[in-house]
This record gives sequence, structure tokens and C-alpha cells, in this order.
Amino acid sequence: MMSGLTGEQVTRFGQDGYLVVEDVFSQLADVQPVRDEYCLLLNDWCSRWIAEGKLAESVAALTFEEQLLAVYRAGIDYCQPLDISLPPGTIDADMPLHTGPAIFNLMRSEKLLDCVQSLIGAELTSNPIQHVRIKPPESLVNSTEVRSFITSTDWHQDRATTLAEADETKMVTAWVAITDATELNGCLQVIPGSHREAMQAHCPLPQLGIPDRLLKNRETRPLPVRSGGVVLFHPLTIHGSLSNRSTAIRWSFDLRYNVTGQPTGRPMFPSFVARSRLAPESELRDAQTWKQLWLDTRERLSGGAPVQIHRWNSESEVCA
Repeated sequence: MMSGLTGEQVTRFGQDGYLVVEDVFSQLADVQPVRDEYCLLLNDWCSRWIAEGKLAESVAALTFEEQLLAVYRAGIDYCQPLDISLPPGTIDADMPLHTGPAIFNLMRSEKLLDCVQSLIGAELTSNPIQHVRIKPPESLVNSTEVRSFITSTDWHQDRATTLAEADETKMVTAWVAITDATELNGCLQVIPGSHREAMQAHCPLPQLGIPDRLLKNRETRPLPVRSGGVVLFHPLTIHGSLSNRSTAIRWSFDLRYNVTGQPTGRPMFPSFVARSRLAPESELRDAQTWKQLWLDTRERLSGGAPVQIHRWNSESEVCA
């Protein structure tokens, strides 16, 4: 039986363009398997980097968080090896990405899909615009660091990260907290009600974001949420994240869902039916099949033209 959101929550989402939902996931059944999976994943990568002489052997005995910080200090990119999507640009045949069963199960969680169904209906496709973000303390971040996977995220709308073919697609972002997200460690922040406005121009800042001059004197609101909770937001809701001013990592996943049959905005990447009341046999329930979809995509794109996902560039008039 579907639980989903209350009528009051759906109304609030419609008014504000976002909704914080605590305790969507069980720590034991949902969150801990993801933590365990990533612990093994990073440990495997550290063993490889140690063998290549990039890390000290002592790193093998560290905790997940300690390993992550050691990897960052060593100047090794951990973002793509831990991510759950391929990046834009040139795709290599051996480009890493993570497609494990624990994160697949999180994406297909009945509790999460119930929430999303309350907003856009029961025919749900898992959209391939999806990422993990494990952010180190800002005090440890290089002064030249600009990647949104590492440092604070500039103001943007998720609709702007899709191709124009998806401008009318009904879509919801589910921002899943693995660690507690607080104002201190860099939780999301939003401009309430901004989803009722047109899509803003975005510029490479160098992150893709909305120029500050377009957002002067706007009300902003931080959105703290506990581990296992979710922030749901409309694709036109203007949002970003604060800096991680704590002494620990801040860990979250960006997951997206759209109405099945409508464009995903990333046609070059694989989507799958996560829920269908009309055709339940179309649902993808096997993690290995999901993994193979990404591996096949990587093979198809490798050696080809760079993947383009943005519609704006620095030459646009608004970016001058």
C-alpha cells in the first residue's frame, strides 16, 4: 500500500517548490548498506592507488572518511570513481563509475517512489541525471577548487542541466542525505517559490550557475535534513548548497525521476522504469541489468564526440 505524502505536504510543495521529508529511509535497511558498499568501493580504489605509488600503504587501514580525505590531499580525483553517472565531455572506455546494488536499491525504494508518485504520478522513470556528492571540510579544500562535488554549489535550476528537449518534462529531484545535512556542514539552500518563474540564464561560473546580479535581494532558506531524509524539489526551484564549515564530510545523493515516456534531458545516458502501475512488467528490478546499461553506454560513447549537456556558454550575452 502506498504511503507517500500527505495532502498538506503536496500543497506545500506546490507553493514553495520544495519539501523536506525526514526519515524516508531506514538507517539499518537502506542507509547502512550504501555506507558499507561505498566503504568497500573506496577501499578497493585505495588499494589500487597504493599499488600505483599514489598513496601511502598506511591509508589501507583507515576509515572511509579518513581514506577519502587522504585521497583528496594526495591530489587524486575520487569524484568520478565514486559517482553513479558518466560525466559530460570525452568518455573513455575505462572511465570509472559506481553501479552497485545498494545504491540501485535506494533508487528503487518503495518509500521514496511513494513520495515521488504523490507529486508526478505512478509512471516513474529513474532519470540518468544522478550523482553522489561527498564533500570534505572546506578548511581542507584547495583554494583553487571549484567543483560542485567538492565545494559549495552555485545557485542553479535543475531544468538548466537538461537538454531543451526536457523543458516540459514533469520531473522531481530527490536529494538524499546519507550524513546529517546542517547549515554548518553545507546543506542545501533554496529560493522559495522560484519554481513559479521562468528558467533563468545560466553561465559557467565556472560551475554552471545563475549570475549573482540576477538574484539580488532574494529570500533564501537553508534546508537542514537528517540522515535518511530527503529534500524534494521542482526542476525550476533555484537552489545551491552552503560550504562545509564542519570538520567532517557531508554526503548526499542527487536522484531524479520523471514521468515515463517524457524526455529525460540526457538521451545519451540510460534511464529505466522504476515504477509502473499500468505496466509493472516494464519495471527494472535487477541491479546487474542496471549496471550493464551503463557499461554498454560507456562502450558506445567511448572514442566518440564529447558529450554535451549544457545549452549556455561563456559567450552568451548574459555571461559577459
